Amino acid sequence: MEAIELLQVIPDAFGGRELSGSEVWQAKQTFRRGELCLIEAVSGAGKSSLCGYLYGYRKDYRGTISFDGQAIRQWGRAEWRECRNNHLSILFQDLRLFPELTASENVRLKNRLTRYKSEEWIRAAFERVGIADKWEAPVGKLSFGQQQRVALIRALCQPFDFMLLDEPVSHLDAANSRIAGELLSEEVGQREAGLILTSIGLHPEMKYSKILRL
Repeated sequence: MEAIELLQVIPDAFGGRELSGSEVWQAKQTFRRGELCLIEAVSGAGKSSLCGYLYGYRKDYRGTISFDGQAIRQWGRAEWRECRNNHLSILFQDLRLFPELTASENVRLKNRLTRYKSEEWIRAAFERVGIADKWEAPVGKLSFGQQQRVALIRALCQPFDFMLLDEPVSHLDAANSRIAGELLSEEVGQREAGLILTSIGLHPEMKYSKILRL
């Protein structure tokens, strides 16, 4: 996938009102593979909704979203399965980890399906983001910031052309946010992928191609 295009998209919940200042809603916007895009928003502006629309599990919007020129609203299970397996990865704001499983089991569960990363890479990633000592800890016992790092590693354990991240470092301090940003930059760069990251304030310092207001 080379491009994600939005044309006059707006959440149904916003009704028919005109939005001023948004560079995403009710606009024409294109996200290209290889670009790093930061979308800044206030709370309630619809950033999680946007990620839901792009990942295909929500359709409560008006307008048109297209992947490489193909509108996605009418896609069925087969199209979405192929897209999510090979072209899109996501880090949800609520993370969607399994609290009863350990940190390593949450990541391994994903990696067993994709066979994308080696055990050595996963262990090195845990070490790099500062949670190596949580390898066998149940996720439900971890802080939210530690869980965010587990979810980030899990999201990297698959192929993708675009990565969607909804407030991925909201509970990390500056040092850990920087480390997460470095890992993200390296992975996205190696894959020549695009990145769409939403934030209401805290975000990793990266070389963003563009910064948009939602």
